[in-house]
Amino acid sequence: MDFMLDRRAQILLKTLVERYIVEGEPVGSRALSRYSGLDLSPATIRNVMADLEELGFIASPHTSAGRIPTPRGYRLFVDTLLTTKPLDRVEIDQLEGNFHREHPQKLISSASQLLSELTHFAGVVVAPRRKSQAFRHIEFLSLSEKRVLLIIVTPDGNVQNRILLTEKAYTPSDLTMAANFLNQNYAGLTFDQIRRRLQDELKQHREDMTALMTTALEASDRAITESSEEYVISGEKNLLDSQDLASDMKRLRELFELFDRKTQIIQILDSSTRAQGVQIFIGGESGIAPLDECSVVTAPYEVDGQVVGTVGVIGPTRMAYERIIPIVDITARLLSSALSQH
Repeated sequence: MDFMLDRRAQILLKTLVERYIVEGEPVGSRALSRYSGLDLSPATIRNVMADLEELGFIASPHTSAGRIPTPRGYRLFVDTLLTTKPLDRVEIDQLEGNFHREHPQKLISSASQLLSELTHFAGVVVAPRRKSQAFRHIEFLSLSEKRVLLIIVTPDGNVQNRILLTEKAYTPSDLTMAANFLNQNYAGLTFDQIRRRLQDELKQHREDMTALMTTALEASDRAITESSEEYVISGEKNLLDSQDLASDMKRLRELFELFDRKTQIIQILDSSTRAQGVQIFIGGESGIAPLDECSVVTAPYEVDGQVVGTVGVIGPTRMAYERIIPIVDITARLLSSALSQH
């Protein structure tokens, strides 16, 4: 449908979105006439507005004569009409300065805070996922007949616990034997390497022991991967200051619960690690209900040429995209180069 918009309609839509982002009020035809630079009669502007509304790019809130952009209008604006404003040198220098001082672990939270400070929204960074994990030591403890506590010590000394629900009951000596077997033969190997070797080596073992060890390795792999799934969010409280979001307390509560749960946000951010450059999810495009009135602007970052994580900003759909996009883009680039130097 987008190709049906002639130049005039595009200019009016662009003007409408820009005015609405700046002022937060529905935009009327008088403002469009003043800011669009087009020499059109009020009647012509009203006709074009009616067309844009019919195409679903703008909507009229019932209390006002003006119009506001719909998520579809924002999408067209962001994809084809937006002119981004490069950051000025002072801002770039300030950003670069922040990235040089930090220890790699601090760089991630630093990036998240910077995004939040520069945009006044929530800044999010998903930290590098470590590739396939290894373990230093494993123990099993019997909790009840078919529940076993799995204790995993990672190579850097972290301890993770997982409860395994087993098909059958194991005796304490079964559990000790299984743990000893894994510790003697596989400690220090990655779970991928262990899986390949286990298939051959466990054929000599009792079938039920094989089942226990396979379950244990899957749970260990998950436990260690989840624990390294660093996800840093800063400035969520800024969203309380956003008029567009703060008027709906129920929605805000859902949004904060979402930040706590993390998994769904990580899914969106993960999907953007597979894309090139800046990605923008407007409203319902994220597929996550609490984000229906938000936009998420993300960009992947790299270490030594490999994409390892994502940076992003979460804010209301009425955000200054022309400014936010370059901020997210340059933060991702600076984080890439800082991490690659360490």
